[in-house]
Amino acid sequence: MKTEVKIRLSSIEDVRNFVELVRQFEGEIDLSSGRYVVDAKSIMGIFSLDLMNPITLTAYGETSEKLLKDLTPYTVA
Repeated sequence: MKTEVKIRLSSIEDVRNFVELVRQFEGEIDLSSGRYVVDAKSIMGIFSLDLMNPITLTAYGETSEKLLKDLTPYTVA
């Protein structure tokens, strides 16, 4: 099973807090922007993406409802 949601990380503080949040979950979580895909648990990987636009978060496996709820501050409508 795969879950996708658009998110926005607008500041360095957002990236730091986001990484701390997703590291609490065991499953594989990726971020993609255009043709680039990085591990959502990697700060360096995230900074290699174009953060000026929303990016796609993809969580694989049994995505917990808690993850989706915790991502609410970063979710783009």
